[in-house]
Parts: sequence; structure tokens; C-alpha cells
Amino acid sequence: MTRVTVWNEFRHEREEERVREQYPEGIHGTIREFLAEAGFGVETATLDEPEHGLTEERLAETDVLLWWGHAAHDEVRDDVVDRVIERVLDGMGFLALHSAHYSKPFKRLLGTSCSLTWREAGERERLWVVEPGHPIADGLPESFTVPDAEMYGERFDIPAPDDLVLLSWFEGGEVFRSGCCYRRGAGKLFYFRPGHETYPIYRQAEVQRVIENAVRWAAPGGGPTPSFENRTEPLEALSDE
Repeated sequence: MTRVTVWNEFRHEREEERVREQYPEGIHGTIREFLAEAGFGVETATLDEPEHGLTEERLAETDVLLWWGHAAHDEVRDDVVDRVIERVLDGMGFLALHSAHYSKPFKRLLGTSCSLTWREAGERERLWVVEPGHPIADGLPESFTVPDAEMYGERFDIPAPDDLVLLSWFEGGEVFRSGCCYRRGAGKLFYFRPGHETYPIYRQAEVQRVIENAVRWAAPGGGPTPSFENRTEPLEALSDE
């Protein structure tokens, strides 16, 4: 069974009534519920827990880490970020959700500012599946609509994705790369844009399907472990010249 940890700041839900109405158990609680129903082993962690809930032991038992952050990126301890990045490079999957494009782990793994343009107006978003053969697109229609969303627009300051699975168009006219795949070390990363805290986006079937598929894709897949060493014995005979 794939072991998943869903990390969330869990600040908006405790401090703002309109967010609590949408996610009374926290955004992490909603995600935990549908991932558990899909057959994953799911734990949660939040910002205000000791070590942000991401101890060495917890991360060692995590196959895929989902990260939802928004207003408290700077409060995440750098030593915990180092711990997360080390696990990703060793093979743990990492899913950055919505505003986690500004999270410390994601920015460090991508090496860019990850900045973008935005507008919060509750506008319609249509997501197009531009790589229908990708595992993350399994079971999705050609496109689907999120009725109320915060707009994110280009330019999105990220490296070119290894695979671009989803592209968004917004009612106001902007477009955005909304489903981006990367590999870093032995780990797989997926950025997925939808998921603002004041809209019930994580209760939408298509959004849940993307996240479920992404967890399966990002989970460690085994295979040989590469060897990094001083290879004193050549495979072929060396010439004396």
C-alpha cells in the first residue's frame, strides 16, 4: 500500500469562518478522506505540530508527500525543508498543491522563483488535458471546469516541465500551466494548481481523480539503485597511448 502524508498549514481553517465552512476538518482532512477511500494509507501533518509533523521517522515512512501552503511559507523550518528534499532525492514523491508553488521545498527543488500573476475573483476555470496518454490523465475527460477559482496566470517562473499534463484557461482570458511533472534525483514531483481555500475544489470528482492518479504516478517504483563511486577498474582495457 502506498503511504501518503498530507501536509497543510491548517491556519485558514482555524482563523477564518468562510474557510472553516468549506473544510471543517481542514483541507488536509478532506484530502485524507478521499485518498483513503481510494485505497491509500494516509496520515496528515500540519505546520504547528512539533517539527511541523515531518519528523525523520514520519518521512521515512512516507512514499508520497502532498503539500498545501499559502500564508506561512517562511515559518517552515529550514532543517525540516532539508529533510524533505533529501527524501525526495532518495525517491519520495512530492505533490505541490495550489499555493505550494511558493513553498520552500518546491522552490528549492525547482531552483527558480516560482512566481506568477493572480486574481481572486471566483471566476470559471477550464482545465484541458494536453497529455492524455500520461498516467495522471487516466480517466479524465478532454477538459473539465472548476466553477469558482482563483486565477493564476503566466508567466509562471518555473523550469520547463518534463511533462505538461494540464493547461488552464480562465474566464478573464489568462492561461496557466496547471499540471507539471518533474524528476529530481530519484523522486517525482507534480505541481497541481486548483485548490483555493475558500472554494470547495477538493470535493470535485475530477480534481480528486487528478490527485489520486498523481499519487500513484509519484510513488517510488523500485528499480536498480545507481552507484556513485571511484571506478578504478575500467570495463574495457585502456590503451597505453
